[in-house]
Amino acid sequence: MDLQNFFDDFLHTDGFGLLTQDLYELFDCPVMVIDVAFRVIAWYHGEDFEDKPFQGTVEQGELSYEIGATLLGEHASEPVEAQYIKLTNSPYRRRFSALYANDIHVGYLIMVDVHRNLEQTEPLVFSRIEAVLAKQLLTRLSRDSQLKNSEEAVLLHLLEGRFANESLFRLQAEAAGMASFSPVRFALLNLEMYKVKRHAENRLRNAISRQFPGSRVLIFNGAFLLFLQKEPVQKTMEEFCRKYSLRMVVSPRVHNLFHLPQAYVSISEILEFLLLHISEPFALYAEPYYGLMMFRHLSSRRDLILPSVRAMGRHDKEENGLYCLTLYTYLCCHHSLQDTCEQMYTHRNTILYRIQKMKEKYGIPLEDPSQHAALLMSCALMLLAQDPDSLIPEVS
Repeated sequence: MDLQNFFDDFLHTDGFGLLTQDLYELFDCPVMVIDVAFRVIAWYHGEDFEDKPFQGTVEQGELSYEIGATLLGEHASEPVEAQYIKLTNSPYRRRFSALYANDIHVGYLIMVDVHRNLEQTEPLVFSRIEAVLAKQLLTRLSRDSQLKNSEEAVLLHLLEGRFANESLFRLQAEAAGMASFSPVRFALLNLEMYKVKRHAENRLRNAISRQFPGSRVLIFNGAFLLFLQKEPVQKTMEEFCRKYSLRMVVSPRVHNLFHLPQAYVSISEILEFLLLHISEPFALYAEPYYGLMMFRHLSSRRDLILPSVRAMGRHDKEENGLYCLTLYTYLCCHHSLQDTCEQMYTHRNTILYRIQKMKEKYGIPLEDPSQHAALLMSCALMLLAQDPDSLIPEVS
């Protein structure tokens, strides 16, 4: 295998036309280079080559979000090693690898393995090719100010924790023209059901633009991040998710975009939890699940349970009682007897009897506000110890 023409063209040109053609001739396979925002930088294929995803990407000038999510899969947004991916609407596998220049992630190389022989090539050969393409792409992006001024790149770097401080992030965001970018919330979408049902006729990106005007979409860790510029309507989100077989968790209000990485971790954990418990499309706000997530993280700390609540829990286990659940619900309802009855579908007199018994038999200090947080946590930990799914909020 002779790479000399490829390297010579790299030294004598600052474009990609000859480089992608060289790679095509070298490996006899279609080639595509895209940047971190999935925009097509260069491509080359033979006259007889027909492949719907490849040609569709060329026509649009960028990867569709569906293909991008499939390529990234469960891997990080910057896969270190090459992956071989099979798309559902293509007969060919793709070799998909990230391009790095000076430790900066600048794009991806996609090679369509039409002859199924790419894996026979020495990894070192691909490493040298990818290094050349990455340097060429960095030069182009730097020259055009696309890397620095790319909104997608700034958001990706933010999520990856690449900004040392908020001031640096603000400078980059300003350079990227993000002064007007102030999402009220963001939503995390899971596309597993969408891909299984193969909504081939639908372009999710266009559908999102129509349904949520002014919103932005970013693929990160194989999922969709949807930045909402206006307060979403619950019914609209639910209908959209049902139509496209999506599962969505909506964040609390965004007050400082720099804190996006921390919020993303929380929303991801909530979405992952809900995927295990809800099999249908859904659109849910994250706030009701924050307490549950905190308690689940503390579930192993049974030493934090108050002795009085522990004794109550033993009674519940032995007698199949509901004292701990009643106290937990009563505290969550801010001592509202009516709300507690409605939440538990239980008669008022029954709740009153249990509350009185808590005070008399177990010494629960309901009149002491300083003890309420400890009581709430103790009940939560006791309930989770008995049933890990006992505190899941009801889905309306």
